[in-house]
Amino acid sequence: MAADRPIATRGATLIATGFNEYRSRFAAITRRAPVRFASRDWSGGRDDAVERLELYKKVVTPTLVRLETLVGAAIRDRSLWTDMKEAFVARVQGWPDMELAETFFNSLSRKVFTTVGVDPSVEFVASETGGPESGEGALVREYLPDGSGTLAAVFRAILEDHPFAAPWEDLERDALSAAREFSRRLVESRGTDGFDAIEMLRPIFFRNKGAYLVGKVKRGDGVVPLVVSLLNPAGKVVVDAVLLEPDEVSIVFSFTRSYFHVETSSPAKLVGSLKTIMPKKPVSELYTEIGHNKHGKTELFRNFLSHMEASTDHFVRAPGVEGMVMTVFTLPSYDVVFKVIKDSFPPPKASTRAEVQAKYRLVFRHGRAGRLVDTQEFEYLEFPLTRFRPELLESLLKVAGETVRVEGDQVVIRHLYTERRLTPLDLFLREAPDDEARRAILDFGEALKELASTNVFPGDLLLKNFGVTRHGRVVFYDYDELCLLTDCHFRELPEESDGGEPSFYVGANDIFPEEFLPFLGLKGAAREAFLGAHRDLLGPGFWRVTQERIQAGELFDIFPYPPERRLGGPAPAGFRVSCPSPIDGATPSE
Repeated sequence: MAADRPIATRGATLIATGFNEYRSRFAAITRRAPVRFASRDWSGGRDDAVERLELYKKVVTPTLVRLETLVGAAIRDRSLWTDMKEAFVARVQGWPDMELAETFFNSLSRKVFTTVGVDPSVEFVASETGGPESGEGALVREYLPDGSGTLAAVFRAILEDHPFAAPWEDLERDALSAAREFSRRLVESRGTDGFDAIEMLRPIFFRNKGAYLVGKVKRGDGVVPLVVSLLNPAGKVVVDAVLLEPDEVSIVFSFTRSYFHVETSSPAKLVGSLKTIMPKKPVSELYTEIGHNKHGKTELFRNFLSHMEASTDHFVRAPGVEGMVMTVFTLPSYDVVFKVIKDSFPPPKASTRAEVQAKYRLVFRHGRAGRLVDTQEFEYLEFPLTRFRPELLESLLKVAGETVRVEGDQVVIRHLYTERRLTPLDLFLREAPDDEARRAILDFGEALKELASTNVFPGDLLLKNFGVTRHGRVVFYDYDELCLLTDCHFRELPEESDGGEPSFYVGANDIFPEEFLPFLGLKGAAREAFLGAHRDLLGPGFWRVTQERIQAGELFDIFPYPPERRLGGPAPAGFRVSCPSPIDGATPSE
């Protein structure tokens, strides 16, 4: 028992102290968000986002060093870790973020033991907490329809209850505009603007240059999500959009966007509340979206283990063209792909394994603009051998034998990435009706422009490297040739020499946009649609101008809703927004 081993109690206390340091520093960074928003310190907010992403490792590593100093050679004594786990539960029991503390403990134990699969004796496989629960009460304010007042008065109260250090540009105007949009959208989608209550979360969600008020509209037994988007374009706060459709709200919380900065002492209750308005969105993604990506990874793995126990289908090769760098497989019944780096890459690929991993780390730290898929990195996972199709296992062992091995009745994978499963764009264009294919290719062009505005060039523009979400949005997911736009040299294609062949020097970072169109292989209506809307991508001018704006320090705006959702007024300088209508029958899971 841990009580019989004082060293276990001291070790558990040291780990709890490390976690306390992490959450204190995490909270301090998060609390800067409203200050950055009010003062329009966008570059400072970007620095905060990177600092917070890097914080976990900066706390875990020294905590492990201190623990090893405390226990010495016993650091690899499993019985000690079992006792420390018991003492740790007693130490953190009742904490409002206990589930995050468990994940912190797991991070340390897995670094010590490089555990293959899971080991319940030295890590929390199932949480000691009850999981996310709705945070009604302290997290929520309720607003009732006022029979003697107006809907504008309700929205004025909502806005006043979420104050900023910056003043409102025109509170009365925005309350009235928000109320009108709310009423119009409810009538359009539900046939009436009546409601029983509006419940708004007290915390404000900050990301990039936007702030978001999040809540729900209660109507009988039904719930309608509600997000009010706020901007600070010139030192005064304005309401920019009112979102009421599940698809729209889900896209705000998309797995392709950077994480929110939102202050809460109880992430589980906040996630529980978000789950009531986005019931189809995985808990793992909601934790990740509020900045707790390490625990989001834990929740994903737990959910996957549960799904494996409840399912019987086999792993298969993921749909799409096999890549040169990654081999990708999936479980048909589970909405995730597993990506394993191959042992070697055939020409013309010249990357190394380390360089590929560096590209994925770059994406993790970079603003994703709603166009880069979030990934989770795992080590030493094991899967039942019987769940693999023989042809898939044979292929994995052939192309990634340094990473994949069979041990008894288990397939052990030393390193892999997981991503949400998407429809590869080349397959989508081949199979989709003409109108959906046209919409997708137009959004493909928008994706390239929005990535460029965040200083990203995909490198490899093959359509197979882009995917289509259930909302019809085109996103990029293959990062082995991704680079910073400002590292590229965009050139005009020289004319051919007398011999019919071009004769000129091509540097490693030289890019000739005139070659994009034949490289993409677009045909017919899709080709004409792309040319009609995005011909500027086929010359160096667009790319050079975007580089110049980035090098001059400009930070572009990219908001997760379409222009028609804006309540009026000119777009801020550099404002970009793209959000196509969802494909018919789509489910709000982005």
